[in-house]
Amino acid sequence: MAEETLLDAAHQAMEAAPEDGQARLAFYERLAAGELFLLLESEDEGEEGTVSPRVFTIEGQGYVLAFDREERLARFAEGPAPYAALSGRVIAGILAPEGLGMGVNLEVAPSAILLPPEAVAWLHGTLSQAPDETEARAQSFHAPAGLPESLLGALDARLASAAGLAELVYLVGVTYEGGAKGHMLGIVDAVPGAEGALARAVADVLSFSGLEAAALDVAFFRGSDPVAARLARVGLRFDLPKAQEAAQTPGASPGMDPDRPPRLK
Repeated sequence: MAEETLLDAAHQAMEAAPEDGQARLAFYERLAAGELFLLLESEDEGEEGTVSPRVFTIEGQGYVLAFDREERLARFAEGPAPYAALSGRVIAGILAPEGLGMGVNLEVAPSAILLPPEAVAWLHGTLSQAPDETEARAQSFHAPAGLPESLLGALDARLASAAGLAELVYLVGVTYEGGAKGHMLGIVDAVPGAEGALARAVADVLSFSGLEAAALDVAFFRGSDPVAARLARVGLRFDLPKAQEAAQTPGASPGMDPDRPPRLK
């Protein structure tokens, strides 16, 4: 029996509770966060920075097909087929302006779903909300409290997908000068240049959390910074997986950098 993927599990939870908005948001968050294999017309991609997905017309509407496993794409295509490995976030970004829909795992998995252009546009719009940059001085840190398990689970899954972009992360409660209180993710030893991608990843989790006024500050520290030791004493620790050497640089995988997405050819 084929191994169940994270997308399969999220889709099953959504289908089992059609009135549960949180389950639906969790599915879209998983779709956006994961790597997908986009079926292409040919291996030859023409000019650099462009992709040519194979477009299928269904009831007069154009759809492209993506799969969360390479073997699932091959099963659908009945053999090896050209593809581009891109994040769901990036695929939504290149399809939405073109008014294209997306078929996910069609005919080959229990998570098969057809997303119309309106759903793709909504996904892209939700993911386009950039995190705000502010300056504040922390006065004290304490153990995090009151955050729902669903949010903690989503953070854990998203940080696990950021392999190689940082050493570890601490979730803490924080009190700022002036008395404001909240929660903060302290990211330790981020790879230079990865800060924006990590901040966006956290913002995505909050966007799909379903929590009103959800807020989580993100700050970056070196392991040698005394603040890192303070975070370690009270924080909930997340260890990021080590990445393969070739994938340690942000954006090393084609199309995974949301600041430089490919264009449709």
